[in-house]
Amino acid sequence: MRQAAARHDFILASGGVSTGEADHVKAGVENAGMLAFWRVAIKPGWPIAMGSINGVPFMGLPGNPVASFVTFVYLARAAVLALAGAVSEPFTPMPVRAAFAYRKKAGRREYARAKIRRGADGALEAVKFPREGAGLLSSLIETEGLVELPETATLVESGAMVAFLPYSVLL
Repeated sequence: MRQAAARHDFILASGGVSTGEADHVKAGVENAGMLAFWRVAIKPGWPIAMGSINGVPFMGLPGNPVASFVTFVYLARAAVLALAGAVSEPFTPMPVRAAFAYRKKAGRREYARAKIRRGADGALEAVKFPREGAGLLSSLIETEGLVELPETATLVESGAMVAFLPYSVLL
């Protein structure tokens, strides 16, 4: 990590930042530099590490593909743009109707993968991918964007309005 910091302006890693037996990146950053924070209250993506090594910013994303994508879009992308001298504009979600019901924990933001369709009345509806899991790459490939569920929400009822962010806007 110190060698990477000597040759680069930003270090971005994927995997190894959680608490499993093979997760050594967090400890490596703590050993080689400084860890500013670890874990954020989002799903998928809570095991994320940010810090610096010899003054070079470091970000460690989760290893699961969906969690890595979500944390890159919401955290790493802004860091890369800032380091390049650009401004990261906040995303503006589209209001759509939920064509699903969903329960979640309060206190964390969640991102559900979804497709968009037209309802019988012509309104746009978000159809949630049928399976959960940050390791399901198919959940990104077979959907069109993310439904953003705020920290305060605990229940989404079918027919409720939700915030949808198309992948085309996120990248």
